[in-house]
Amino acid sequence: MIRVLIADDHPVVRQGLRTFLDLQDDITVVGEAGDGAQAVELAGELAPDVLLLDLKMPVLDGLGALERLAGSKTRVVVLTSVSDRADVGPAMRAGAAGFLYKDVDPLALVQAVRAVHGGQVLLAPEAAEAMLAGAAPDVPTPVPLTDREREVLALIAAGRSNREIARSLAVAEKTVKTHVSNVLMKLGVQDRTQAALYAVRHGLG
Repeated sequence: MIRVLIADDHPVVRQGLRTFLDLQDDITVVGEAGDGAQAVELAGELAPDVLLLDLKMPVLDGLGALERLAGSKTRVVVLTSVSDRADVGPAMRAGAAGFLYKDVDPLALVQAVRAVHGGQVLLAPEAAEAMLAGAAPDVPTPVPLTDREREVLALIAAGRSNREIARSLAVAEKTVKTHVSNVLMKLGVQDRTQAALYAVRHGLG
């Protein structure tokens, strides 16, 4: 059962999300928070698997909450309004595992919760575009990767977990971890999200 915490300052939004998510057999909503500070507090108390986090909230905004949750096992999916695309980069760098907008299809949201819980990183197409646009001025020259590393990078860009990559390439998960580490090191990036964005930018995804 995937335990979800909802953080949004609009009661109607929280109620709508709770109603829909609770209909799923494998998801249960364990709590609701009306501001960022409460979200951080409840995440500590309830240890949810996934936190759906709005960015524009009173007391402590979503970015502030993300920073305080750094190192937590809870996977955070930002669920916010489309108005400010400049939020994507800061949110992902602060540790978000996903970035979606509130006009997302409800079934797509459920799939996103499952995917992020399974270890994937997920960006709405508009969010990925916004992040790429923000990163465009300093596009580095493509880094020489081995054929296998390029395969691994393409699968990272497709949102596959290490286990899924191992299955696709018929190698051990330990081998995949080594390839992923080498890819991150060669690209000079910190995490899989940045590697995926690099792949998209250079047509390797």
